[in-house]
Amino acid sequence: MHCYRRSRSERIGFLAATQLPRIRTSKFIFAVATVGMAVAGTLVSPICEAGQDAAQRIVLKGGSIYDGTGGKPYVGDVLLEDGRIAAIGTADKPLANPNADRTIDCTGLIVAPGFIDLHNHSDTPIVQKETRDGRNYLTQGCTTIVTGNCGGGQVDIGKYFGELDENGIGVNVVHLVPAGAVRNRVMGAVNRPPSAEELQRMQKLVEDGMQGGAYGMSTGLIYVPGAYADTDEIVSLAEIVGKHGGIYASHIRGEGKTLLDAVAEAIEIGRRANLPVHVSHFKASGKAYWGGVRPASQLIEKARAAGQTVTADQYPYTASSTSLAAMVLSSEAREGSNADLAKRLKDETKLPELREQIAKNIIDRVRIQIASYGPKPQWSGKAIADIAEAEGREPVDVVVEILQNGGCAAVSFTMNEEDVRFVMQLPWVATASDGAVKVANNSKPHPRSYGTFTRKLGRYSIQEGVLPLEQAIRSCSGLPADILSLSDRGYLKTGQAADVVVLDPKTLMDKATYEEPFEHSDGVRYVLVNGRIAIDDGKSTGALAGKPLRKK
Repeated sequence: MHCYRRSRSERIGFLAATQLPRIRTSKFIFAVATVGMAVAGTLVSPICEAGQDAAQRIVLKGGSIYDGTGGKPYVGDVLLEDGRIAAIGTADKPLANPNADRTIDCTGLIVAPGFIDLHNHSDTPIVQKETRDGRNYLTQGCTTIVTGNCGGGQVDIGKYFGELDENGIGVNVVHLVPAGAVRNRVMGAVNRPPSAEELQRMQKLVEDGMQGGAYGMSTGLIYVPGAYADTDEIVSLAEIVGKHGGIYASHIRGEGKTLLDAVAEAIEIGRRANLPVHVSHFKASGKAYWGGVRPASQLIEKARAAGQTVTADQYPYTASSTSLAAMVLSSEAREGSNADLAKRLKDETKLPELREQIAKNIIDRVRIQIASYGPKPQWSGKAIADIAEAEGREPVDVVVEILQNGGCAAVSFTMNEEDVRFVMQLPWVATASDGAVKVANNSKPHPRSYGTFTRKLGRYSIQEGVLPLEQAIRSCSGLPADILSLSDRGYLKTGQAADVVVLDPKTLMDKATYEEPFEHSDGVRYVLVNGRIAIDDGKSTGALAGKPLRKK
């Protein structure tokens, strides 16, 4: 028997009783404790279910099937058994005697492959008890997340996957070797080329990671120390990844003034190292550079036409989020640790030059909002300009104070809505959050961790018709599976892993905002991970049905 806590205050699945799916259950036994308790503002009750650790034989009946290919939907039934899609029935070829443990009436609902988040930063929270269930992704329909992005994350993949296996997780996890963390382990956060011996050690760590089951390697070329790696160094690591059939995913070297050069570098790395290239969170950042995604996309399409595999991903928002230091200072100014940066900012001989750089970048970024800042938590959710005005100070002085005290996470409103809509329509652009598994607290992070996938489908596709729903669903499922060469997920077809989502097109929508970023999405009715129910009629079951996915 497996025990867990089920939320009773989820914000989804609230349709009238006459609209709820009709469920027949023959082997569904549960016991509910009589005492509930409030945890972090959410009413929960302890629940234990017999047989929860074993996947049931389940039929999803009469739904509109979007199979992840981008093709037109059709009405049918999906039989799930032993963690796999056992059969798919249609009007012409109905399921033969499914003899299900449970049948869920999906009439009027969408049945789709579980979503795959190509760009996630849950390396640390996914192993923590409070967040390992991945609820904020399950309530978006996500069944798999990819960690190790932007060059940061877990280097020892065997240890990482071992923890996930031992402790249990609510979603599947794919991992990329984080090149920046590899460099940091070997060299530290220094701005210089590696010695021959150091490069060999980095290559060995990449080789170990690929043999440990990683699906590729990532770089974060605006972050310390990844920004100090030149193209040749990256190629020397990517060649190892290519020999194992992995991909190269990059937070490229620039997303504003140098966007075209940065995209060209990523394409060059893929060509020289002979592996697929993936551009993370594809965008043009900074008002002066809006529209830059168009010539950048032409570079990618030219490479694709020449036979190279190049793809990208996007989150459907006009704001980004990262460390404040990375927003306002060059990588050269950020060499070393946060303590090293704080020391420079307290050096009166260096401060004037750094202030000038900060002031310019504040203007370029239009609006910067504090996500969380430990010394002054009351600043969370407030814009730097507003804080400065309220205190009779210059914005640059507020930023210097924050960086002198260790820095903070921030949200930056730097993108153009027209660019966002253009990028999401490109057939080689997947949907990805750039977020992490979270639970509510007093911070004000970017809402993408709670709303990326439902926003793309509910708001941009269903409500506004920016792209067809079948294409939007493919961008969340089949396309990311293809990008990773993840052969048994991303599609609804016989033999695939039973990662499936059932959506209500009438209510599907993101609810998280910049003011209230921890709101779960509406309209995600059922989510199955490896054949086990993780979201049941809009409510989390607490099932830890995920697993680390090791590349063979």
